[in-house]
Order: sequence, then structure tokens, then C-alpha cells
Amino acid sequence: MIDLATFTAQEAELLARVPSGLYINGVWEQGSGALLDVTDPATGDMLARIADAAPEDGMRALDAAVAAAEKWAATPARVRGEILRRAFDLLQERRDDFALLMTLEMGKPLAEANGEVTYGGEFLRWFSEEAVRISGRYGPTPEGTGTMVVTQRPVGPCFLITPWNFPLAMATRKIAPALAAGCTVVVKPAELTPLTTLLFVQLLEDAGLPAGVVNVITTSSSQAVAAPIIADPRLRKLSFTGSTAVGRTLIAQSAEGVLRTSMELGGNAPFLVFADADLDLAVEGAMLAKFRNMGQACTAANRFIVQESVAEEFAQRLTDRVSALRVGRGTEAGVNIGPLINDRAVSNTQALVQDALDKGAVLRVGGGRPDGPGSFFKPTVLSNLSPNSALLSQEIFGPVLGIISFTDEAEAIRMANATEYGLISYVFTQDLKRGQRMIDQLDTGMMGLNTGLVSNAAAPFGGVKQSGLGREGGLEGIHEYLSTKYTLIPQEKS
Repeated sequence: MIDLATFTAQEAELLARVPSGLYINGVWEQGSGALLDVTDPATGDMLARIADAAPEDGMRALDAAVAAAEKWAATPARVRGEILRRAFDLLQERRDDFALLMTLEMGKPLAEANGEVTYGGEFLRWFSEEAVRISGRYGPTPEGTGTMVVTQRPVGPCFLITPWNFPLAMATRKIAPALAAGCTVVVKPAELTPLTTLLFVQLLEDAGLPAGVVNVITTSSSQAVAAPIIADPRLRKLSFTGSTAVGRTLIAQSAEGVLRTSMELGGNAPFLVFADADLDLAVEGAMLAKFRNMGQACTAANRFIVQESVAEEFAQRLTDRVSALRVGRGTEAGVNIGPLINDRAVSNTQALVQDALDKGAVLRVGGGRPDGPGSFFKPTVLSNLSPNSALLSQEIFGPVLGIISFTDEAEAIRMANATEYGLISYVFTQDLKRGQRMIDQLDTGMMGLNTGLVSNAAAPFGGVKQSGLGREGGLEGIHEYLSTKYTLIPQEKS
């Protein structure tokens, strides 16, 4: 049972307002009748008990998206954009609700949750503007034999699978461009943090979104529910954010129907600090790139590759900063580090730290979980990493910062590129020519030059190699939901 007495009056009132059902064809319903428990990772307390979709519920959601597709595609772009803009405005009005709900179900500090509301909202505003800018081309063939007409059309019904670590921003980053392009969608949020998506879809309903355009299925049986949707020939697009391992499986499943896919997968981001870097700026960038969201981000810096002449000073400055971080429930004032998403994440983080220590790393601060309830892990700094430490090859997804040194630029580039991943890199140097060389030579889809935070709704987000396919956000983001059609009009003979 949910004991609302364990929450503040504000928390209890908010939780009582969050929808608990599936959202299919504009109706909130319980579906198969099974229930899914959602808990607070900081305390283990149950937050809500919501509908747990079965495969047949997922298919009914796809039926609704298919039925609404033609009418939504024919809806004027200005109308689609205005709905997204109303959703943006409503999100600003309700930002406190969304920030608090994300802190409760995911654990991030309230200040960071407020930042996610701002970031997530920008996708609504950006794509409300892009909806009316879908364009094509018209012109003569080079031979003068006719006229070429190139148009953009909605790709069709889409299946969007979002992760648990940014429950609002990952939903808006997928839903907004799809709606702007004229596509209908089925959304499956992560079972660990589904409440934010449910509250957001209620907001879309309030913004005037027609029934069937967005449908939401929450489930603890992701594979069983997703597989028949992906296999259905009516589905035309799959977008997924999550691990590379799951992404590979989904790509294989989508191959049968030759689906358009967008995959934002794992990362192993290098953070390069050269001897000429502004160390104050580099330390500030490291704190952002590593400890935002407790390190639970695909963009989190994973490998701190520091030139040997400044490695010790960089490590000491970081240790001083990290030692001052406060761990606790995200709703508490002054907390910088909330819980990890669950105890399994804590165990995985602990194993990576222990592996590094066993191979000779120096523990400067942190290194384990604090006493008390909740899925917490102390923010940690390790230096003198061995090249074969698992920390350097596996995505950490926790508040652990490991440092390894290099001698020259060529070695730094080799170390940075020595991974199958290629999402983002961070480089700190005051040499602009070196910065340009890093842009050209680092194998990543994104790079931060003298900054630890690069995400922006107006910029294309995505990686290369096994970090994924396609881009989200920016001018490129809406084209993931459009198909190109070419028509030739022959020149009339005189």
C-alpha cells in the first residue's frame, strides 16, 4: 500500500494527481488490470501503483496511433506548432510539479530537476517553430527536360522508447519533433520512472492534442510489449534511448520491417585536459560533465585523460571540490548528489571502483555507499588508473571520476579514440589550433571545447560508432520523422 503520510503535504498532493493508467486513444484506462509499483530510490517508499500494460494493450495503442495518423498528418503545420507552443507554456506554469515529481521518482536534486524542466521545455518551443519550416525543393532538371519537385512527408506511426535518467527531456526530445512532423506516436517510458511521462501526456491533453496522436503504455514487460509493436507492418519508425546492448536487439528486430530507426545508445566520453588548459575552467567543466545527474547520463565524462605535468594538481583540485559535495534526498536543501536509480546500480558502481583499486588506483575521496537507506553512492575520485581498469572501458553511470595521464597530444588522441563508443568528448586547452585538431580527430558525434555541458535543443544530439544512429534536436531532429518524396514533371513539348 502507498503510505502518503510518509510524504510532505506538497508531495502527497502531487502524487495524488498523477495519472495511474495507460493513455490510449485519448482515454485513461487500466488495460489488462496488472499493476506496476514505482518507488523513491532515496527511501524505497512506494510513490504510486500504476497500470502495467500487457502485449495486447500495446497493440491497442498502436491501433489508435494508426487510426489517427492520416488526420494528424493533414493537420496544418501551424496548428500542430501551436499545440506544441501551448504545451511549452503549460510546462512553464507547472514546472514546480514536474521538477518535484522527477526528484521523487528518479532522485536527482531539485535544482537539477528544475534545469531539466527548462531543457525539456525547449524541445517543445523549438519544434513548435520547426513545424512550419518543413520545406522542399522545386527546380529544373540539369538537362532541361522537366521540373523536379522534392517534398517532405510524415514518416508515419512511431514507437518511442525513453530511458529513466531524464524522464521529461527524453520524452519531449522524441515526442515534440514527431508531432511537429505530423506523426502519431506510441510512447513507452522506462518502468523505473514512468510518472513524469504520464503527467506530461496529461499536459498535452490539456494543450489540445487530439485523441490517438500520443498514446502511452507503461509496463514491466518491455520486451514482450515492444516486440509485437516493432513487428507490425503499420509501424514506420522506432526511436530508442538506452544501452547499446538493447539497441542492437531493437535494430535487429526492426530490420524485418525495414523501419526507420533513431538510436541514442551508450557512451564512454573522454575528458582531455592539456597542460596549457585553464585548470579552474577544467575543474568546473569536470564537475558538470561527471556529477550532473549523479553521473547517470550517456554524456557523462567517463575517462579523465590528463597531461602528466598537470595530472596531480588537477586531481587535487577536483578532490577538494568533490569532498564538499553533499549526498542526500534530492528534495533536501543543499544536496548536490542524490541516489542512484536502484541498488543494482550501486552494486555495479562499487564493482568498478573495487576493480580500479585492485589494479593500483589511488582512492582520493569516496569509494562506497554511505550508511542508511536509499540507493546512494559517495562521489568518488580515483587517480593513477591502470590502463586495463574496467572504469576505462565500461560506462560508469555513477558519481565516480577516474584519472589517467598521458604524455603528448598523439597519445591523448589514441587513448580518447580507443573505444567502440563515440557519443561525446570534452577537451580543455587554450591552444585554439589544438582545439581545431581535436574537432577533426576525435571520433565522437559531439564535443565540448572548454565546457562540460553541450546539450541544447537547437543542436543535433547523437553519436557515431556504437553510440547510435541519427540525431535528436536541432534542424536535423525533425528530419528523423520525415520521408523525402521526389516527383518529376516532364517539360511539355512545344
